Amino acid sequence: MSCVHRLREELTRRLRRLLRTGVPIVQCAVAAGLAWFLAKNVFGHVTPFFAPVAAVISLGVTLGQRMRRALELVVGVTIGIGVGDVLISLIGTGTWQIALVVALAMSTAVLLDSGVVIVLQAASSSVLVATLLPPATAGGLTRMVDAVIGGLVGFVVASLLPANPLAVAHRNGRLVLGALADALRGVAGAVARQDPDMASDVLANARKSQKHVEEFRTALDAGHEIAKFAPIRWRRRGDLERYDTAATPIDRALRNTRVLARRALSALRDGEPVPRPLPGLLEELAGAVVLLRDELASGVDPLQTREAARSVAKKSTVELLGEGDFSMQVVVMQVRSIAVDLLQATGLSRNEAISALPPLYPDGH
Repeated sequence: MSCVHRLREELTRRLRRLLRTGVPIVQCAVAAGLAWFLAKNVFGHVTPFFAPVAAVISLGVTLGQRMRRALELVVGVTIGIGVGDVLISLIGTGTWQIALVVALAMSTAVLLDSGVVIVLQAASSSVLVATLLPPATAGGLTRMVDAVIGGLVGFVVASLLPANPLAVAHRNGRLVLGALADALRGVAGAVARQDPDMASDVLANARKSQKHVEEFRTALDAGHEIAKFAPIRWRRRGDLERYDTAATPIDRALRNTRVLARRALSALRDGEPVPRPLPGLLEELAGAVVLLRDELASGVDPLQTREAARSVAKKSTVELLGEGDFSMQVVVMQVRSIAVDLLQATGLSRNEAISALPPLYPDGH
């Protein structure tokens, strides 16, 4: 039964993965077929190989990267095909001919002030023309036209049959906020048990979380690209803006949490006393992070998160600061900083977020 169970789990995982990539697969299939049809039946090209190739290339990039990068790839394909077609038709195919074609295709891309992506794509496309598809099977510069047709079809399909710009943002947002909540809960448990080994493990895991932030920002960039060019996704812009508002404060909160975990580890190793309310405050912060995750995923303003973070901020008083030695005082200060970060993630300005903190000193600062 265990083997059957594992097999079912693996099949379920693969089916979910297939469902997540369903839109890209449909996009590529439609674009490839449409590009071939247009090049062959509208423009009269006999074997428009590069039309579907360019369509799939442009879509493959626009799924997760900038539209500009996709355009660069299509331009690179077009340059490589054009140079390869002209030269191979004149000088034939061979070792030195291939070397010359690649050099001239790359040089052409550089002279056009192109980036690295265009230069490399021009080289690879010229090699393909010079080796597998000699120009005897095509006339003139028709394959350059095919590449342009395919690239344009790819952009149109990406606009008319777009992926959901929020799907990747939700997935990466859950990872980032999950890492933040886990770190806060982990530190809470470590200081409550006064367990430096547990704190060390939490710190090690927290240090790995930055990659989630970078993936989150990349997902937001891709989402904005889709929402900008795809009319049926325009209504998603508001949800993406909430994520945008939260992205930088979440990054700061993760960085502050790593500092918090490091100072908590130092305090526990040095045997410093733990302020009694501290574990509870850290748990409350973790709860606010979970609220933020759920409210962003639901597409609502994170008002519950704001109240939860404000509650933690109000409890981080000078009395709490005075209960610990140096490292624990730093931990308390980090609690205040993270509460401010979460308040900003809900849309408050920095001044508005700071105003939620009780003063540390008699003069009100």
